[in-house]
Amino acid sequence: MTETVSTVEAAVDRAIARVGKKLVLMAPLGLGKPVQLVNAFYHRAAADPSLSLHIYTALCLEKPPLGTGVEAKLSGPIMERLFGDYEELAFIKPVRSDTLPANIQVSELYFKAGSMKNVPSAQRNYISSNYTHIARDMFDAGANVLVQLVAARETPDGLSVSLSCNPDTGTELMEMYAGSGKTCISIGQVHSDLPFMEHDAEIGVDAFDLLVRNSAYDKTLFAVPNTAVPIQDYATALHASTLVADGGTLQIGIGALGDAVAYSCILRQQHNSDYRAAVAALTHQQVAVACHGEPFDQGLYVSTEMFVNGMMHLIEQGVVKRKVYDNLALQLGLNSGAIGHEIDERLYDYCRARGLIPARLEQSGLDELKYWGILDATAVLEDGALVLAGQSLASDMDEPATRSAVLAQGRGRQLRNGRVLHGGFFLGPADFYRKLRELDAAGQEQICMTGVRRTNQLLLNYPLYCAQRRQARFINTGMMVTLTGAVASDALEDGTAISGVGGQYNFVAMAHDLPGARSVLCIRSTRGSGKQLKSNVVPFYGHLTIPKHLRDVIVTEYGVADLRGQSDSEIIKRLINIADSRFQEELLAFARDHGKVERDYRIPVEARNNTPERLQQALAPLVKKGLLPAYPFGTDLTDQELALAASLRKIKALSEEPAHFISAAFKALLHHGDEAAARPFLERIQLEHPETSKDFIIQQLLMMELQERGALKVS
Repeated sequence: MTETVSTVEAAVDRAIARVGKKLVLMAPLGLGKPVQLVNAFYHRAAADPSLSLHIYTALCLEKPPLGTGVEAKLSGPIMERLFGDYEELAFIKPVRSDTLPANIQVSELYFKAGSMKNVPSAQRNYISSNYTHIARDMFDAGANVLVQLVAARETPDGLSVSLSCNPDTGTELMEMYAGSGKTCISIGQVHSDLPFMEHDAEIGVDAFDLLVRNSAYDKTLFAVPNTAVPIQDYATALHASTLVADGGTLQIGIGALGDAVAYSCILRQQHNSDYRAAVAALTHQQVAVACHGEPFDQGLYVSTEMFVNGMMHLIEQGVVKRKVYDNLALQLGLNSGAIGHEIDERLYDYCRARGLIPARLEQSGLDELKYWGILDATAVLEDGALVLAGQSLASDMDEPATRSAVLAQGRGRQLRNGRVLHGGFFLGPADFYRKLRELDAAGQEQICMTGVRRTNQLLLNYPLYCAQRRQARFINTGMMVTLTGAVASDALEDGTAISGVGGQYNFVAMAHDLPGARSVLCIRSTRGSGKQLKSNVVPFYGHLTIPKHLRDVIVTEYGVADLRGQSDSEIIKRLINIADSRFQEELLAFARDHGKVERDYRIPVEARNNTPERLQQALAPLVKKGLLPAYPFGTDLTDQELALAASLRKIKALSEEPAHFISAAFKALLHHGDEAAARPFLERIQLEHPETSKDFIIQQLLMMELQERGALKVS
């Protein structure tokens, strides 16, 4: 039976009593970390050198740094509003400063992108693992304290627990330990604001050895603010969205590109003529892979590692609506069009022919037919007879009277327990969590949080997952692509870990194993600016996440390159065609010099104008109509804060180029700004009365910037 305690300190006591002084703690990635519980273990070990504590986790959530000076004055109130009383992980600062106590070690399997780039201890202890292998690897590492943030609610059978945001690896680890004979303790920390997700995430009353329940620990859940989407990401996403087939399957990742892909699908659905015009303006090269521009009639099904905010918007806008069922016969019937979702004669006869409706009904068959909604929830078996709506019928399902009664009782009803989304974990903004908390019964029925062993692979049930994941499009991002089609997504060539492989390799491999599926890796064509501008299409690279033999579809803001099954020469040509034109000739020269492209090959004329200016021109009509907003799914920032942030970013970028900064500062000093109009902005960042010459120059630059971007209401 699960024991309940009211303090995290008591939970630490129980854990030490159970497993001893060598504590190997496994906490989920992202939102699922029970911060106060993890911190209690950390503080106990820091105070007691006789204890050994090794923490394994991933994606540690930190509040962004405040910055300094004017930047801090802008971000401080925003941070307080967004993150409230969120409690940070106690080990983060010691990890960053390399001051962890000698008896404590922290290993992450996935970093927030770039967050630990210059942190030696984090780099040394980083573990690279496919997400589907994490449970196995943690079991082999001897994890003996399993901790997780959970949701809980009272049911007629008592307290029920949901793994909520992270059923990804927890259940699998618990199953491994259940039959291993190894000693471990599983501890859940209840949070009242965590959405209670049902189905695979709901694990009953006795899944954990210990539950910590104390409302004092209900600190603000970490919410990831929506990010702004730049115009080049919109261009990439519009290209990628044309690869998504109606009636197919979708997976997308987190971040601006993921949001842009989701929004592009909504644009395709809600503003189809504008969408098609934008795609036509962007597309200047023939694309080998099949492209689609029609609205989503059948809709999409989502099978994804990460359930992101954009997917919730896709559900709300009617793009994600294709239901799948965990029954192969039903799924194949729906795929072929032999049946629909309605309880009717076609469905009855189809299910009878395939044995889903048995010849003679017994209790197991009755339970299954009720689960799928073919029989009403009130149906029972009494003395061998089927009792339906008060009518006693023969349990012989070929009996005409029984068949007629079942069909009459089911008229107007549809199949139950279809899912439009299977996800491994979720993370997003506060309003996303609110929507999940407020799901009604119908909303809960169609969303299933589950393990990554299901979402990220096919091994558990290849026939069923093939039937469900038809026309799958796995859309993810990478940092760089080589001319042979290999992709670097998680680390630099010197070994520096930037993020992690996560599920990317699995999704790419699945795209090659699933009939009709494609892996789509989105790459920004360049990085940096000015003299630091570099191409992300590179001749070669010293670290690869996706090897060239798994190359498939690469998308940049300049187009789509279908690489599957192509020769090295053709792949190089297609990638150069979607590279930034400022780097095309040197890429081609490298390929020529290494004998990969014929000496007389020339880049097609239509591919020689891959410039940011062309993108701006192609997408200008959508921008003018307000159809490419900076924040497609909203923002927690005010208009004033958005204007200030954009202007301060530009000023900061100028400061990194002294010649440009001096020129802009001189212009600003000569600029006659409307101080009255600017005053609310200046007061917001306490810059109305600058005390230093530096602050005065920033003030003048800021007023000029705000006026130029039209943020000031000039009197």
